[in-house]
Amino acid sequence: MLHQDFPSFRRAALRSRSQYFFERGQIVFPDGTTRVTVERDPLPTYISRGEGAYLIDVDGNRLLDLNNNFTTLIHGHGYLPVADAIADLLQKGTCFSNPTEHELGLAELLVQRIPAIEQIRFVNSGTEAVMFAIKAARAFTGRSRIARVEGAYHGAYDWAEVSQGASPASWGPADGPASTTSYAGAPQSVAEEVDVIRFNDVEGLERRLAASGSDLACILIDPMPSRAGLLAPAPAFIEAVSDLARQYGVLVVADEVLNLRQGYRGASARFGLVPDLIAAGKIIGGGFPVGAVGGRKEVMGVFSGLGGRPAVPQGGTFSANPVSMVAGRVAMEALTSASFERLDEMGARVRDGLSAAIARNNAPFIVTGSASLFRIHPKRQVPRDYRQAFPTPEQNSWMTNLTSHFRQLDILLPFGAAACLSTAMTNTDLDLIVEVFGDFLETYEADFAGATV
Repeated sequence: MLHQDFPSFRRAALRSRSQYFFERGQIVFPDGTTRVTVERDPLPTYISRGEGAYLIDVDGNRLLDLNNNFTTLIHGHGYLPVADAIADLLQKGTCFSNPTEHELGLAELLVQRIPAIEQIRFVNSGTEAVMFAIKAARAFTGRSRIARVEGAYHGAYDWAEVSQGASPASWGPADGPASTTSYAGAPQSVAEEVDVIRFNDVEGLERRLAASGSDLACILIDPMPSRAGLLAPAPAFIEAVSDLARQYGVLVVADEVLNLRQGYRGASARFGLVPDLIAAGKIIGGGFPVGAVGGRKEVMGVFSGLGGRPAVPQGGTFSANPVSMVAGRVAMEALTSASFERLDEMGARVRDGLSAAIARNNAPFIVTGSASLFRIHPKRQVPRDYRQAFPTPEQNSWMTNLTSHFRQLDILLPFGAAACLSTAMTNTDLDLIVEVFGDFLETYEADFAGATV
């Protein structure tokens, strides 16, 4: 076991400044923090700075970061080419009501690189990117209903949120998933305008579109939905999405806010999906707030005001601000084909190592993911959809222990979400991830005795 070899156990008594900051936060924030996604064990870890693949918290602990601000920082922290470019820019102005050449540089890069993007508009977040993609699909088709995959995360737009947090108590029958709202007071009419499908369920998709395909504006799909399990798309399902969308005149909206990091040309190209619109974000901002919606020129025309009021007015005070545009361009230029090949190799090294540790210990876990992403499931069989990936209370406790074990050994592993690698990581970092996971399986071996699911 690794416990005595790792400094975090010796420093545990010194982890007091996070407690101090959290107490201050509880006075000014509703639950002590500004994001519901901030993890606590039992309180948040406050960060002082980042250095490459590592974070240094306010108590001086050095932590290997597998979150990277929810997969955003593909080059890790303090990436010097971005920092240098932004330092030069700051004295020249950070935002204007007029356009700048900086937005052209990032736009041209993305249009040249991503096959499905012929034209693009920038916004400020992934949520906005998805929202405007849905609005564009509605305006282009003249329809209002949408279809989306159960359990997938698409941000905070009411229609995009439907059934993203479904549970066994609310998700309805397997052959007809229920549409459930995501927050108290949400209009029930929103849920009634969204058809929910299960990932990799071709027959279910066919039934849904046969029933309401002529009323649908779009199918909203993450090619490898993270929150729903970071599950591999079945080729037959991807083919069915494309074929049925064409049959019923429905647009395909690919949410690649997270999964654009799947490859040089993005996730849709990697998995054979041909979308009409793509929502992007995270890595295209180089560590600064950003979002983008791009797609076929014909569809993107709904944003054009050249002939008068556009079909979909889209503004945003900070949309295409120079800081995000420059940071994004510099970060994306550094992501060459060779960079993505290296990230693929790194991901395979970690996933293979984790799987080998599971096999050695005959443990009830499985690993999913691709490219620079991985997720550990408390299951013996690879899930095909959100329902199969949904953990029992006992399995949830295993995952809590897993995240806590990694944190105690100075690694930040996201709870129940995609873990990600960065170009700043070394093979030593990758092997440490595998080593700590093996230590976890040995430490908690008795808890898994007799587990069959």
